[in-house]
Amino acid sequence: MSEHRIRPLALCIFHHHGKILVNQFHDNENQRTLYRPIGGGIEFGERSADAIVREVQEELGLSVHGVRLLGTLESLFTYAGKPGHEIVQVYDATFDDERVYEAKELTGHESDGASFIARWCDSTDFSLASPLVPEGLQDLLKSLSLLE
Repeated sequence: MSEHRIRPLALCIFHHHGKILVNQFHDNENQRTLYRPIGGGIEFGERSADAIVREVQEELGLSVHGVRLLGTLESLFTYAGKPGHEIVQVYDATFDDERVYEAKELTGHESDGASFIARWCDSTDFSLASPLVPEGLQDLLKSLSLLE
């Protein structure tokens, strides 16, 4: 039996013209689509802002600047039938290459080598059946006027 642990996570909100960049994935257990910004786990001894720079480079092969903390969320959830608990540092940053903002989608790679497509989405793309995760993120972004 595996021990349950709280996972420290850093996510980055790249925003442009009322849209944010998100990775779409599917929870087969609950039969629903979820959307999450780019980011990932914070490694031991790594500052969360540095995790953003590393994760964006690893996942998208892109560099960023202007990394700034927007807030912190605590997320308790079930994914793929397993309970999860994350403390999430939510950041804002800007891509060094401005052409990224004109692309409709970007191809990324997870740490296990699996590829994914990141897309620019606005608040109408998210619903109760297809939420933006972690819980509370959409409200945080609305309060900061980053999503309508």
